[in-house]
Amino acid sequence: MTFTVAEELDGISVRTFLRRYCSVSARTLAKLKRTENGIMLGDRQIRSIDILHSGDVLTLNFPQDTTHIEPADIPVAVAYEDDCVIIFDKPAGMTVHPVHEYKSNTLANAAAFHMQQMGQNYSFRPVSRLDKDTSGLVLCAKNRYAAAFLADHNEKTYTALCHGIIEGSGTIDEPLRIKEGHTIQRETGEGGQSAVTHYKAVRTIDDRYTLLEIKLETGRTHQIRAHFSSIGHPLAGDDMYGGSREEFCRQCLHCSSVSFTHPETGRTVTVNSYIDFFSEISPE
Repeated sequence: MTFTVAEELDGISVRTFLRRYCSVSARTLAKLKRTENGIMLGDRQIRSIDILHSGDVLTLNFPQDTTHIEPADIPVAVAYEDDCVIIFDKPAGMTVHPVHEYKSNTLANAAAFHMQQMGQNYSFRPVSRLDKDTSGLVLCAKNRYAAAFLADHNEKTYTALCHGIIEGSGTIDEPLRIKEGHTIQRETGEGGQSAVTHYKAVRTIDDRYTLLEIKLETGRTHQIRAHFSSIGHPLAGDDMYGGSREEFCRQCLHCSSVSFTHPETGRTVTVNSYIDFFSEISPE
């Protein structure tokens, strides 16, 4: 990754430039300092205490990643990819990380195979995660710096189908906590983590469902599912939170768009999902 020193930053130290203006964490900077050719100015390696001048181009070469995830040839669409970022379009029914009951058919395994085919080697770093039965875009970083930067510079848009009729737009601002007697299921209530969900009704379906566009201020586990259940409009197909599976085999939730500030260029990039969510889950 490369960064150019602006005119007004002439005379700044490498450390201050990277930490204050490039959002490089102290931990990442320490790793770069221990890496051969980790911080380069032109063709020479420089120290964090060295002074930079306007117009200087600083190059960061991150340590080689190692991964212990077994590659698996699983078809998953890549919606976007460059040297820093990759976005997968995850189908429903696929977990993001290997767990006890799903060890090899995960997005991490598919990502490892994709990296192998591209002759690349980097750790799987999902900046955002989706439940197993939620489909759509999963934003991933290809290095430590990009992962830390993207965590605070991205916005996701979800499409959902809920039971009942909702009109207009609104916000659900209710804390979420683990439901008593459960390990994963959430509920609204005192003592929970702050959770804010913004929604806009797109249209009604058969006077029984509402298609919604949703954006989150926070990213709590099961936030959308628990929030809409709490207002009496559970997602269609989401039987964990009160939705019916008579017409749907999974919760009708899809990450349809991701916008992010690119960690290297600073430009805003917007990526849309290839998956046609509405036609996929529409009742007959």
